[in-house]
Amino acid sequence: MYSEALLEALPDLVVLLRRDGLVLAHAGGEALAGLRPAQLASARLEEVWPAALAELVKQLARKSIATRASTEAQAHEGGRSYHVRVSPRGPDRALCVVRAPLVPAQSDLLELTDEQSRPQLDRRGFLTRLKESIALAALREQPAAVAVIHIEGITDIAHIIAGPVAEQVLSAALLRLPQPTVTEGAASSWYLGQLSDCVLALVLASADRGAIDELSSQICASLRAPIRVGSAEFRLTPYVGVAILGEDATSPKMLLEHAQAAASEARRGGHTGTCFFTDTLCLQSLARLDIARELNQAIANRDIRLRYVSRHDLASGRRVAWVGYLRWLHPLRGEIRPAEFLRVAETTGLATALSRGVLACVREDCDALQLRADPNVRISFGALRHHILHEDFAGDVSSLLHDGGVLPEQVELRISEKTFIARAPEHLQPLARLGVRLVVDEVGRGMGSLDWLARAPLWGLQLDRAWVSALQHDEVAQRVCRAGIGVALALGLVPLATGVDDRAQRDALIAMGCCHGLGDFYRETVPDISQPRPAAAAG
Repeated sequence: MYSEALLEALPDLVVLLRRDGLVLAHAGGEALAGLRPAQLASARLEEVWPAALAELVKQLARKSIATRASTEAQAHEGGRSYHVRVSPRGPDRALCVVRAPLVPAQSDLLELTDEQSRPQLDRRGFLTRLKESIALAALREQPAAVAVIHIEGITDIAHIIAGPVAEQVLSAALLRLPQPTVTEGAASSWYLGQLSDCVLALVLASADRGAIDELSSQICASLRAPIRVGSAEFRLTPYVGVAILGEDATSPKMLLEHAQAAASEARRGGHTGTCFFTDTLCLQSLARLDIARELNQAIANRDIRLRYVSRHDLASGRRVAWVGYLRWLHPLRGEIRPAEFLRVAETTGLATALSRGVLACVREDCDALQLRADPNVRISFGALRHHILHEDFAGDVSSLLHDGGVLPEQVELRISEKTFIARAPEHLQPLARLGVRLVVDEVGRGMGSLDWLARAPLWGLQLDRAWVSALQHDEVAQRVCRAGIGVALALGLVPLATGVDDRAQRDALIAMGCCHGLGDFYRETVPDISQPRPAAAAG
C-alpha cells in the first residue's frame, strides 16, 4: 500500500494507448494544466492534445512497440516542461506516463534512509571486465561462473510510480548485499555488475555448485527483505540463473546467455532457489516454440478450458463458489502448466483471444455445474491482463450475460492486483453495472492503492497464496494477511483467501476476520464437466 509521502510521487497522468494514438484507458492528470484528462476517454491524442505533444507521444509509442523497450523524452508545452516515458504493452499498445518535474520538497521525501552513499554499478565496464575474467580463468584453467539475477518489481515501480523511486529502491537493496569474504572452499571472490534496470550479473571465481548456491541464497535473502524509501515500503523478488565455465559454455557471451536462460526459467517456474543451466533448458526452449505454434489452434478448438476448485465458508465449511483456473490438456504432451503457455500467449499477442475463448466456455460450464453439482453455483474466473485492459472487455462480459444467458449473480470476475492498478476505478463501473462481482486477486503480491480500492466497485479482496501458505511460520506473512483482511473489512469488502491447506491456517484466518477460502483443507471431488469440442472449421 502507498504511504502519503509516496502518493506525491505518483505519475501525474497515465495513458494506455494504441500505436495510432487512440486512448484506451487513463488515470490521473488533474494536476497537468492544458492536457485535459477528462476528455481523453476513447479519443485520439491529436484531438485533445496540442499537435506537437501528441505527435511526440505517438512517435515514442511506435518506437517502444517496435523495439520492445521503454523510451523517454522531455516535452515542452504551454510554458511547462513534462517528462514522458512510454513502455510497450503487447504488439499494438503502449503505456505512456507523463510527469511534471518533481519539486525539491517532493524529492526530499524520497531520500534514502541509509546514510551510505548510493552505489554506482558500471554497466559499460562490466562486460569488458567479464570478458577479461573469463578469458583469464580459461587460460589459467581456473574455475569461474556467472549468475544472472532478475529482480522482479523494479520495472513495475518505475512504470507505475517513477523512475527515480525505482532507482532508489534498487540502490537501497544493493547497499545491503553481503560483501565478499575470504572463506576456504566458498565462492569468496566475486564482483557484481548491472545489465539493465532490473537485471544484475555476478561473476564468481568458483565452480562449486554448493558454494555458488549458498552465496546466491544470501544475496537473494538480502534483496527480498523489505526496503524502505522515505516512509514507503517495497518488496522485491529475485530470480537467479547460473552457468559454469567449461561445463555450460566456453565463451563469455555464451556463458552470459546461458545464465540468462536459467534465470528466465527460474522466473517462468517461480523458483526462489538457484537455477543452474542444463542442456534440458535448450530442449525446453524448443518445446516452447512448438507450444507457440500450437497455441493458436488450441484457442480456436477451445482446448484450453477451466478446471474448478471449490471455495468454502471458512467457519461452516459450506461451498460458496467454484473457482476456475486455466487448464490445457494437450493430446500428446499431457497437461501443460499455465506458467508455460501464458507467457507465450502474452508475447505472441494471443492473450486476449485466449481469455475470450475461456470466457465463452463459462456459459457451458455454468450449466454443467448446475446440473451435476450445485444449482446455486457461482463461477469465479480470472480474465487475462491483456483482455481486461482491452477496450472491448466490458462488451465481452456483457455478451456472456445477455447472449449467453448467464445470470450476473452467477459470475465473479477476479482481477490481479497488478492489473487492477493499471485501470482507473471508473473504468470498472460498466462491469459493476452489469451486476458481476469484482474481486482483486493476489493481494499482497503487487502494489495496491488504498484510494483506488476505495473508489472501485469491488466485492472482495483475495489474499495471495504465498502469504497464506506461510501464515504459521512467517511473522511478515501474518502481518500482510492481517493488513489485507483489515483493508477489506474497512472498505466493506469480502476478504477471501487461497491456499488454505490445513486447519491451523483456517483457524488463523477466521480469527483475523477472513470469510471464505479455498485449498487442500477442503478437498472434494470436483465434477468432470469437460466435453469433447469440435475442431474449428478451416479458414
